[in-house]
Amino acid sequence: MKQLLVTSMACVCIIASSYSQNLDNKLVNKDASVEAIALYNYINNLGDNILSGQHSYNGNPEQFYNKAYNITGKYPAVWGTDFYWSGGEDPGSSVVESTKKMHKKGAIITLMWHVGRPTDDAPYGWKESVQNKISDSEWKDLITPGTEIHKRWLNQIDHIAGYLKQLQEANIPILWRPYHEMNGVWFWWGNKRGEQGFAKLWQMLFDRYVNHHKLNNLIWVWNANAPRDIPHDEGFEYHLFYPGHDYVDILATDVYHFDYEQNEYEQLLKLANGKPIALGEVGQLPKTNILDEQPKWSWFMVWSNWLETANTEERVKSVYEYKNTLTRDEIQIKN
Repeated sequence: MKQLLVTSMACVCIIASSYSQNLDNKLVNKDASVEAIALYNYINNLGDNILSGQHSYNGNPEQFYNKAYNITGKYPAVWGTDFYWSGGEDPGSSVVESTKKMHKKGAIITLMWHVGRPTDDAPYGWKESVQNKISDSEWKDLITPGTEIHKRWLNQIDHIAGYLKQLQEANIPILWRPYHEMNGVWFWWGNKRGEQGFAKLWQMLFDRYVNHHKLNNLIWVWNANAPRDIPHDEGFEYHLFYPGHDYVDILATDVYHFDYEQNEYEQLLKLANGKPIALGEVGQLPKTNILDEQPKWSWFMVWSNWLETANTEERVKSVYEYKNTLTRDEIQIKN
């Protein structure tokens, strides 16, 4: 059954005591904010419900979120955007303002970061930097404190930390999913295996943000891609890139082209070992019979224009009308 959330605060600050808490699942940051704990408890207790979600590009942060409403008559429960900096002015301040606005409207917030190589200067070209390669020697320097590349990487992540601190000061919890699709071959941080591979990069970011910057409003979402064996466009097994339960709150995957394979769903559930799982990005929405067979997804988030280009309005409506789908009005805080 769908659950209606009502609290006395005009934000998505879910009161943890309103739900029976899953005490086995605590946030990996022992100093997590009250708001982050409350949101995580809420997600842990969704049961078979799934939160609807929609991504919009940071240049027009409500475009496709509002499009979902125009199609369905309901606003998505989850709103997402990206710190990606491709040219012109740094979008960080606008991301902060958009996040505050959407939070006030009652949306749960998820933020991501298509970041360029630390060997490059901002703004970051897509093919030239985000989807370019980094050599093995450069990677070794990246994960070695004191090297020039490591210092450049610190400048990158400290820059974004400044914006996340503004959201912490506004008491906004964030489903934070950096360096996504790491099991694929298309980003510079992708397909780096072993303890000194992607796992090390994730752990360094976690340490810097949690222990140095004291960012306690982040819920850490490790977001892979659905495995696939397309030559030169592979997505490899989830476990090869997992940094460990001490560094991850929620495990997510991205599914495009309707690849909702049951065995991959079960692989992610097994790796999660009781932690929540989610569909961090989707292209084509899952049909409702898929959701019946895969009931543990905590949320889905349609990627921007794929809402229109990969889905019929009938498909969108059917998923939003599905018995277990939650929309913003069903979690929105009532004044």
